[in-house]
Amino acid sequence: MTSAHFNLYDHDIVAWANEQAAALRASQLERLDLEHLADEIADVGKSEQRELISRLAVLIGHLLKWAYQSERRGASWESTIRTQRSAIARRLRRIPSLKHTLSDPDWFADAWNDGRDLAVRETGLTALPMECPWPLENILKTNWFPV
Repeated sequence: MTSAHFNLYDHDIVAWANEQAAALRASQLERLDLEHLADEIADVGKSEQRELISRLAVLIGHLLKWAYQSERRGASWESTIRTQRSAIARRLRRIPSLKHTLSDPDWFADAWNDGRDLAVRETGLTALPMECPWPLENILKTNWFPV
């Protein structure tokens, strides 16, 4: 691998990716930047996990607002809840291996904390639960809303 390939990776990752794809398709293995390819492939999975947890955090934040500010419930919150649930369900159908992310206590704790922080920032409420009071199945259930 020449230094030009590494330089391209550092300065124009899209051009680098196109070059690597072309080399793969042409079976020109000597042109491959294996170290960076391995990193980028691993990052795809991490990116999908981050997207899933981000959507779950938004969902949790809105469920908390729904539960703890019932007087302010409205179509916008309901729409956000439904949108996030739908997007999570689509992502899990498309990438079934992501289901293990939701069952990982550390990942779920991160999503809960991010969702709680979102709700605190948007409502000013500080007496929100530190741990999730709802089963994950309910959080993801299409028509479930906390009372």
